Amino acid sequence: MSTVISTHDLRKNYGSVRALDGLDLEVSGGEIHGFLGPNGAGKSTTIKILLGLARATSGSVTVYDRDPWTDAVPLHTRMAYVPAGVPLWPTLTGGEAIDLLCRLRGIRNPQAYAARRAHLIDAFSFDPSRKGHTYSTGNRQKVALIAALAVPAGLYLLDEPTSGLDPVMEVVFRRELTEAVAAGSTVLLSSHILSEVEKLCDRVSIIRAGRIVETGTLADLRHLTRTDVAFALEGLDESDLRSLPRSSDLVLDGTRAHFTADSDELVDVLPALAALRVRGLTITPPSLEELFLSHYGDEKPTATPRTRREARLGKASQ
Repeated sequence: MSTVISTHDLRKNYGSVRALDGLDLEVSGGEIHGFLGPNGAGKSTTIKILLGLARATSGSVTVYDRDPWTDAVPLHTRMAYVPAGVPLWPTLTGGEAIDLLCRLRGIRNPQAYAARRAHLIDAFSFDPSRKGHTYSTGNRQKVALIAALAVPAGLYLLDEPTSGLDPVMEVVFRRELTEAVAAGSTVLLSSHILSEVEKLCDRVSIIRAGRIVETGTLADLRHLTRTDVAFALEGLDESDLRSLPRSSDLVLDGTRAHFTADSDELVDVLPALAALRVRGLTITPPSLEELFLSHYGDEKPTATPRTRREARLGKASQ
């Protein structure tokens, strides 16, 4: 699989502020690659450099094996960009704005464009006849999304693309983006909506303080956090529960027990659970939210509802 985006030791300074600090990022052709990090981590700066809107201080960056700073014009014929928060020309209608943006990218097949444009306007329940100054935040975002998807692109750079959209339109966005990738496109998706990334992305990269701290598929990264295991307490006593290997944070919750185990050590836990003949067993792998928060010092959320009033096993036995 070819590499579409490649950065190595990429650095960008704004005066004394270092926005990127040795960023190594690789996006392969045909994948949806999640790009995760809080505000100020360097996501938007990276996208600006990939678009040729900002010049790297040092390091290397290529898009389709070309330098986006020196080759921005030919690269933009193969790229589409959707920012978060879309300003529009106030006196142009939404339809006119879509046509203008698409002509800038190049409409090679007018008939195909007209059909695709009509399909997207209908799918996003968008009224193209209104002036730009009358649109809500969500409708302005729809203009950018329709313009990006109406003309096929090899690479989509999406920076919080569903900002302002309601949940129904988010589903439409995911469907249309998946179809674009099935047709051969590649996507770099920066989003704060972790459920969106989890549903869409083949791989994710987590950026912190201007550098990538983890990258891989969700399956690759799940070993970084702990898996939640729960089962019925029926027929079990305290000694049974204390004998479970490689388990911690054991909690009694009425008629059920919960504990966590390292995800890559479940192979040692499952035989012990089978020997106890536990009932109602559920195993919940860590979510993308847990993977993300593990790099930002926040308390990791549990996979099943628990409260502080629930006693740990040691306290329950006192």
